[in-house]
Amino acid sequence: MDGFQAYGAGKAGGAFDPLTFIRQPQTVVRILCWLFSIVILGCVANEGYVNRPEEVEEYCIFNRNQNACNYAVAMGTLCFLCSAGFLALDVYFPQISGVKDRKKAVMVDIGVSAFWSLIWFVGFCFLANQWQFSKPEDNPLNEGADAARATIFFCFFSIFTWALQSLLAIHRFKHGADTVIFNQDYVDPEQQESAEAFPTYE
Repeated sequence: MDGFQAYGAGKAGGAFDPLTFIRQPQTVVRILCWLFSIVILGCVANEGYVNRPEEVEEYCIFNRNQNACNYAVAMGTLCFLCSAGFLALDVYFPQISGVKDRKKAVMVDIGVSAFWSLIWFVGFCFLANQWQFSKPEDNPLNEGADAARATIFFCFFSIFTWALQSLLAIHRFKHGADTVIFNQDYVDPEQQESAEAFPTYE
């Protein structure tokens, strides 16, 4: 049972190895998703609002459409929290003893990752469109232009990082399904060892 794998992790209760965890493809992609959300949030929050020299009130750099900046800030914040939450789940995942619980976690990962890929696709199209129609006279000093382009750039790459995360989760799900999940006689290794150590007599 030492080589047993269920949905990409060994039997529950094993020691946590940070190096092994960091080297996992899903962890690398997850960290990229997390970092991209920080960049998007930082770009819009710090340099996403500009004004004309004669104006006091600042407007969104994306065609003065406040909804565009609100969308980027909201999605960046939520994506940051979601990525951090799934990183914590990845750390805890090997400690989940129930195969059905592991299956649910992987299924949630598939759905959430696909959802975020769609959200960033919509965000990329929305922000790119608004940036295309932005008027030079609204920002004569060209302030925040690099931040706006960076926001669009990282929205674009977030589509693929989250899509890749979903594909990795699908691979984990298929691997787990092929090994244990459809075997109704499967007994979790941790529970089996406990039963062998303390047998019951009738």
